[in-house]
Amino acid sequence: MTSTGKASGRAVGAAEQLIRDIEHGRFERSLAGITAVGALITGAEIYLEHDRASFGNKMMWLPVVLTPFVAGAGVAGVCNRRLAKTVLPVVSALVVANSLQGQYLHVRGIAQRPGGWRLARYNAEMGPPLFAP
Repeated sequence: MTSTGKASGRAVGAAEQLIRDIEHGRFERSLAGITAVGALITGAEIYLEHDRASFGNKMMWLPVVLTPFVAGAGVAGVCNRRLAKTVLPVVSALVVANSLQGQYLHVRGIAQRPGGWRLARYNAEMGPPLFAP
C-alpha cells in the first residue's frame, strides 16, 4: 500500500471513530467538559477586566455571576446525559443572551467616549473591547 493509501485509510479510520464517539455520547461529554473548563477561564478573565473598569455598570456582574452556572452545567453534562440535553442548552442560551447584551453595551460604551465613532480607531483600542463578549 502506498503512503497515500495509508493516509487515506487512517483518515477513514479517524472519521469512523469520530462517528462512533458521536453516536455513543463521548463527543458530547467532551464538549461539555471543554465548556466547563472554558467557562472558568473565560469567567476569570471577564472578572479581571471588569474589575479593571471598577464594575462601573452593574450589568458587568452578570457574566461573572453566570460563570459558575455554566461550569456546573458543563460538569453535569459530563456526568449525566439527561442534564447534557436539558440544563446545558438552557444555560448556554442564557450565556448567548448575555453575550448579545454585552456586545451592545460595549458598542454603546465606545460611542459614549469622547469623540465617539468619529475617533473609532482610538476609542476601539482604549474603550471596551468590541469582540470580547
